[in-house]
Amino acid sequence: MNISIVIPLLNEEESLPELSEWIVRVCAANHLSYEIIFVDDGSNDGSWKIIEQLSSQNSNVKGIRMRRNYGKSAALQMGFEQVQGDVVITMDADLQDSPDEIPDLYKLISQDDYDLISGWKKKRFDPFTKTIPTKLFNWATRKMSGIQLHDFNCGLKAYKKEVVKNIDVYGEMHRYIPVLAGWAGFRKIGEKEVQHQKRKYGTTKFGLERFINGFLDLLSIGFVTKFGKRPMHLFGLLGTIIFFFGFVIACYLAYLKFAMDVHKMTDRPLFYFGLLAMIVGTQLFLTGFVSELIVRHSSDKNKYQIEKKAGL
Repeated sequence: MNISIVIPLLNEEESLPELSEWIVRVCAANHLSYEIIFVDDGSNDGSWKIIEQLSSQNSNVKGIRMRRNYGKSAALQMGFEQVQGDVVITMDADLQDSPDEIPDLYKLISQDDYDLISGWKKKRFDPFTKTIPTKLFNWATRKMSGIQLHDFNCGLKAYKKEVVKNIDVYGEMHRYIPVLAGWAGFRKIGEKEVQHQKRKYGTTKFGLERFINGFLDLLSIGFVTKFGKRPMHLFGLLGTIIFFFGFVIACYLAYLKFAMDVHKMTDRPLFYFGLLAMIVGTQLFLTGFVSELIVRHSSDKNKYQIEKKAGL
């Protein structure tokens, strides 16, 4: 099978028939074998009934229904677990992503050998209250991840199947799939300028809180990826440095008291800074030590990404 198209959705009953017909038409015109996997993330409208109808009319259309709304990341992960196509394409269900982009995305993965292609909505039809925070979010992500993409959060992306089978998408991590893929060892990541369309039906399901959550998730995956298997390298180092400064302050104050005969040390703010530094440093060091013990006894402590084998 050439393509698996994963479409997470929440209350998009109006757009599903048109989107499905559009995808089928594009794939047929380009002679692409395909499957469409709709993942209903707890919709309370008629979305699931429409998915069932589409599936009964076309065996290439499949559906997964979540018991409740778990979020876009969970929906994508469930879809990724079921895909069979050599190339996996994700898109939103609101018709803002154009299925006409599918053939070019497929060629970039299958012929140009990219691991991942992320869409770039250079011209957007969103209000400035959404576009300005998005630009700040993308700038921060580029700086922290080192991956030079213009639009990390674009729902229209294409992947090699092995990419989606080797990453775990949870929480709100769907925004950082290129980052997760890059840190998993997939280096050939590119982008393609794609057409962005105005929302035809319904309203957006995301609010401004997604930018706060997105920044916190970026910090989270940065820590887990770099220090998940060696937490002592972070907590131990920080704890040692902070404790050292506190110890130096304590030695200085002790020198003043016993060698210079200076009294009332507890009236000095420096005394409390030194004491606080030693306490915080000790706590950080112990946090790293306990985290290291947990990692050492975890079942996946020796789980690493392997690209290829030879002679084994």
